Amino acid sequence: MDRLGANPANSCPLTPLGFLERAATVFGDCPSVVYHDTVFTWSQTQRRCLRLASALVSLGITRSDIVSVLLPNVPAMYEMQFGVPMSGAVLNNINTRLDARTVAVLLRHSGSKLVFVDPASLTLISDALKQLPHGHPAPRVILVEDPHEKGLPAAPAGSLTYERLLETGDPEFAWVRPASEWDPMILNYTSGTTSEPKGVVHCHRGLFLITLDSLIEWAVPPQPTYLWTLPMFHANGWSFPWGMAVVGGTNVCLRRVDAAEVYATIAGRGVDHLCGAPVVLNMLANAPEGVRRPLPGKVRILTAGAPPPAAVLHRTESIGFEVSHGYGLTETAGLVVCCAWKREWNKLPASERARLKSRQGVRTPGMAEVDIVDGKTGRSVPRDGSTMGEIVLRGGCVMLGYLNDDRATRAAIREDGWFYTGDVGVMHPDGYMEIRDRSKDVIISGGENISSVEVESVLYSHPAVNEAAVVARPDDFWGETPCAFVGLKEGSAGAVTAADVIAWCRQRMPHYMVPRTVVFRDELPKTSTGKIQKYVLRNLAKQMGSTRKGASSISKM
Repeated sequence: MDRLGANPANSCPLTPLGFLERAATVFGDCPSVVYHDTVFTWSQTQRRCLRLASALVSLGITRSDIVSVLLPNVPAMYEMQFGVPMSGAVLNNINTRLDARTVAVLLRHSGSKLVFVDPASLTLISDALKQLPHGHPAPRVILVEDPHEKGLPAAPAGSLTYERLLETGDPEFAWVRPASEWDPMILNYTSGTTSEPKGVVHCHRGLFLITLDSLIEWAVPPQPTYLWTLPMFHANGWSFPWGMAVVGGTNVCLRRVDAAEVYATIAGRGVDHLCGAPVVLNMLANAPEGVRRPLPGKVRILTAGAPPPAAVLHRTESIGFEVSHGYGLTETAGLVVCCAWKREWNKLPASERARLKSRQGVRTPGMAEVDIVDGKTGRSVPRDGSTMGEIVLRGGCVMLGYLNDDRATRAAIREDGWFYTGDVGVMHPDGYMEIRDRSKDVIISGGENISSVEVESVLYSHPAVNEAAVVARPDDFWGETPCAFVGLKEGSAGAVTAADVIAWCRQRMPHYMVPRTVVFRDELPKTSTGKIQKYVLRNLAKQMGSTRKGASSISKM
């Protein structure tokens, strides 16, 4: 047997791009993408993606060139996830809510050759291009028009638009297959919740593995109706653009996500699957009675991106949604830890089920290993549910590394064979892990480590609290103390004071963990994927100065 091994028949490169060809064969006449009254079939989607790949090659795009995309969840955005890498290029999805300075940084850092842009982002891309360094070649800009959206600027007469570009492409194009499954396919930038974004590079092999792994873990059935509430620019929609091709699903696109639109689309399209950050769950759970509609059947939600408070999970499931919870990073291209549900937990009270489900859980089937280690010794922390350590991962979907940043790559992927996430968690006695914080978000007060996530969970249980985030505020005596930024539910402003919130916390947690400062804000700063930008709040807390120098609670800021 030692003479047997890899051969040309069994070592062809793994890539998720091949899923589209299979979908066109198996589900050819079935709907693939739906947007308002536009409906494409899988055969049409395949041909449009091949046209796109062909047209890009005709424009001079070659293997490993960067092609950027600045689009909301419209049909063209779905097609980009296949068509751009089928040209041999590396796809770079850009967050549409970034400012022009950051977009300019990403375009310069990536060396992008071409940008597809939504009409609503024309001013953004124009301002970004003006901020590129002198002499840096600007990428070509191609407008993706949206006939369903009124009031958007039209393309100049005679200019090359997305649809005109597709008309030049060959629907029978022999797409550019990867020479190696380790070839780069995707460049995603981290969301920048803690620092400047970094360019995460993923290969065909890793994306193939995470796609199938995610379908298995979530037990996605054939031909679901999937609602795109999760931005596809967020880690490529956690791999589900490629996953929906595997199962022949119907991709229902949404340009903007609000409670009324989501409930109406679920009812009108018979949606049965969707993904989103906990902020989406919170939005659905707190929707007014006039907006909320009865669900047409079982609707499954997969949530991740930030630790969901148990109170939010409980409220969402009480409406009728079936919530699954997982954990992943841009660096893993999707969810690699999920709270695998046990049947015996169904017998528990709803509040206890929500508490268990709020834990991140165990590794997915396709992940090799997950652990929580002590930062000083590198050894696994005890399985006691209280000893905190850093979450480390290893498996086939971990990134290749950070683009043009060897130092950051070496800091994250170390010689001991682990990817260090920067997230802090605990391991429970049953082997399920739970995130307690980002390493930068742990509050150290008088030598005690305080998990901001634990404090936030108590705040979310307050009946008037809509959203909450806890960060460190400088303190002359303790070093740091918890500072809570709170958004109240509609109608609660003025009825709840900072003292009320502090008293609520004192009844439910050790007193050293109780926020000394409570700041009410109409809305907390977030990324477009719903993650609260704690670095913004940390800066605000620092600007307030030491809690020893000012009031212990603040009602408005």
